[in-house]
Amino acid sequence: MTAQANSPSPHAAAQPKQAWHRRLVQALLYGRGVDRNRKAKARLGLAIAAFAVVYLIIGARLVLYAVAPDVHVVRRSTAGDRVATSRPDILDRNGEILASDVMTPSLFAEPKRIIDADEASELLTAVIPDLDGTDLRERLASKRGFAWLKREITPKQQKDVHHLGLPGVGFLTENKRVYPSGAEISHVVGHVNVDNQGIAGIEKWLDGRGLADLHLAGFASDSNQEPIQLALDLRVQHAMRDELFAARAKFKAQAAAGIITDVRTGEIISMVSIPDYDSNNPREALDPTRINRLTTGVYEMGSTFKALTIGMGLDSGKMNLATTFDARLPLRYGKFSISDYHAQNRVLNVAEIFTYSSNIGAARVALRLGVEEHKAFLKKLGQLDRLRTELPESAEPILPRRWGELNTVTIAFGHGLSVAPLQSVMGVAALVNGGLLIPPTFLKRSEQEARALAKQVVKPETSMQMRYLMRLNVEKGSARRADVPGYYVGAKTGTAEKVVNGRYSKTKLLTDFMAVMPADNPRYLVLIMLDEPQGIPETHGFATAGWNAAPTSAKVIARVAPLLGLEPRLELPPADRQILASARLTR
Repeated sequence: MTAQANSPSPHAAAQPKQAWHRRLVQALLYGRGVDRNRKAKARLGLAIAAFAVVYLIIGARLVLYAVAPDVHVVRRSTAGDRVATSRPDILDRNGEILASDVMTPSLFAEPKRIIDADEASELLTAVIPDLDGTDLRERLASKRGFAWLKREITPKQQKDVHHLGLPGVGFLTENKRVYPSGAEISHVVGHVNVDNQGIAGIEKWLDGRGLADLHLAGFASDSNQEPIQLALDLRVQHAMRDELFAARAKFKAQAAAGIITDVRTGEIISMVSIPDYDSNNPREALDPTRINRLTTGVYEMGSTFKALTIGMGLDSGKMNLATTFDARLPLRYGKFSISDYHAQNRVLNVAEIFTYSSNIGAARVALRLGVEEHKAFLKKLGQLDRLRTELPESAEPILPRRWGELNTVTIAFGHGLSVAPLQSVMGVAALVNGGLLIPPTFLKRSEQEARALAKQVVKPETSMQMRYLMRLNVEKGSARRADVPGYYVGAKTGTAEKVVNGRYSKTKLLTDFMAVMPADNPRYLVLIMLDEPQGIPETHGFATAGWNAAPTSAKVIARVAPLLGLEPRLELPPADRQILASARLTR
């Protein structure tokens, strides 16, 4: 019985033995001596947890898309639906912000997701009345993937549209360019379009320097753009604009303009042309009366051009301040007669020609040197070629088709050659700063950088004599109303008759005035220009530059000189002792 009990049962002997690899897999999956039911429940719980995490991620992404749809919409936008990208800040020379970006919502639609285009159109136009209903309906029914509905909406409009709960309608945050100073800086800074692309002024210049390419490449972001600092002084700009508005109203002028430049560096400290426009409302720039007259317009600059003529004569070595010219009788060229407004009817020396602003005398100075030398000198001072600056808006000078002796005669006193006012400022600045022609700039520039760009166009002795003449003109000549005590102003008046229907008008005048301060050691040059000023009782009915542009310049200088750091110096001697005698002592 014992042997029978110890022998294997028939059932046990019938069970087949498992292969080794199956036993290995079971051992890895279940281990040894583990309850398989408990193991299965644990794995089921793990699978449930994994699926829960996946669904949680999907839900979070859906919430993110609902709150910030721009993450996926931007990828769908085409070149025609571009998003306004960021631009660098523009600052004045003291760090004041002239232009910057702010974030603003824009309204878009995904027409493929619109359920009822008619209903959506009606609801949206009720909330935003300035939307064009017909155009909106076409956009919503187009079945495109993306369409702008309105750029730069207000927060209230965004809230109202959001409450409509329209599927396929959403918001995209964009960069909007803002100009805190508005119209005060418009002709310099310019403006952008709805896509934040520069289309005028410094803004357009920025795109031309590669900013537009950076936008296309996606590298122009707020984090990697350095601000652009201009030479412009916002304080001086405000004072200039304020005085020009007052002068325009007082003298009932069509327009007014002004420039202040540093004659040592070529920096434009202030540039104002009114009527101007608000850079925040670019549509105003379409008005043709709001052009920048200082760079886009070209004008006959009148007697301020006599400074160039006298400078040419002195620099030639063929005459000096005491050289005399006959101004007793008008000059006659065929049917043309050239006379003096302040006729002295006598022989005048070079200094008197300047202070009495003699047309006859200036013409005789130019004739002594000849047509070709006259043309060469004006070209050397940059008056015959288009002036290029950072501003894209500039105009070609208008030259005579055939430059003969009569042209030289008239151009000598500022008629017959039209240039941009900034161009003439550059030329006169070279006459007073020691003889260096320095290209104007709207960016900050040091004196060392300016000298590297400068060209010596007249002798230093000629420049000293021109400073003397300009100061003498304030002491004794046509610029007496521009004298500002303490700032030793030197100046030249200019009055040009405007061409109307091919003829010079006796009643429509362009007056301009150039003032340098201080005349013994120039730092700044001021240009004031009035278009068609009228005579008033205070001016005894006169409308020439000495009666309107000169006193306006004096008011501007009185306000801006302290801002520019010029300290008043009272009781200085006359020009012959302060400038001529000092120059002789330093030799």
